[in-house]
Amino acid sequence: MSATLKLAVGSLIVGALVLALKALAWWLTGSVALLSDALESTVNVATAIAALVAIQVAAKPADATHPFGHHKAEFFSAVLEGVMIVIAALLILKEAYHGFTAPRSITAPVEGLLLNGGATVLNGIWAWVLVTRGRALRSPALVADGWHLFTDVLTSGGVALGIVLALVTGWWVLDPLMATLVAVNILWSGWKVITQSLSGLMDEAVPDEDLTRIREVISEHGGGAVEAHDLRTRHAGRATFIEFHLVVPGEMSVFDAHEICDRLEAALQHAIDGAQVTIHVEPEHKCKHSGIVVLD
Repeated sequence: MSATLKLAVGSLIVGALVLALKALAWWLTGSVALLSDALESTVNVATAIAALVAIQVAAKPADATHPFGHHKAEFFSAVLEGVMIVIAALLILKEAYHGFTAPRSITAPVEGLLLNGGATVLNGIWAWVLVTRGRALRSPALVADGWHLFTDVLTSGGVALGIVLALVTGWWVLDPLMATLVAVNILWSGWKVITQSLSGLMDEAVPDEDLTRIREVISEHGGGAVEAHDLRTRHAGRATFIEFHLVVPGEMSVFDAHEICDRLEAALQHAIDGAQVTIHVEPEHKCKHSGIVVLD
């Protein structure tokens, strides 16, 4: 089992445990805010399942009908997670509305807060693991899942604050009010996850720092060529697609040109994790004098 798949399975297990703790906390207290928190955790479990499926699909090798592989499956999962985050926020707003119209006191607050606090700590630790490891593994599904859990941590913190304030002041309306404020924050987080994932589906170029590194590698390892131009990049999950035209002297043999291409491909794959390189060789009269100058 790959590291990415192990993390996805771990997310499912952690999500189920956190949901059980939060559901128990709500059952003990009757708090609208804790119910809202538990509702979001049901989304965590659903999105963990979606991420697990997407990672399995993305790991499939290229085939006749998908010659560029299945990498973008993870972006679909990330978009789904963003949508689910928004749905969770809307469900929380619905429950908060009922809390405003019929506020009620909270029972067993200490027990409920302890259970919810334990679930929050577990979520925070796992969210950090998912974001850091997801970035290292170039997995947008894991990163999106991690940020989703961070929003859950914020939700739980806000919920706990609202319950404490309600207990201290006796203003039970603070319970649904805090749930409402947290729901608005979750809506914003869900929107960011959706837009970031859509950029991958729209074949957005790699970040500027990666693009600079790609240009440096081509310049440093393209000895024997004249220039490289029409550089295009895009990322899809863990894969980074790099395409460019390489200009070589007109008298150069096919063998020598191919040797340069092999050297460039190996250097790019070493510098950029998951690089898939396509090079189009052109004769010297195709120079544009506006691309990457190759260093001798």
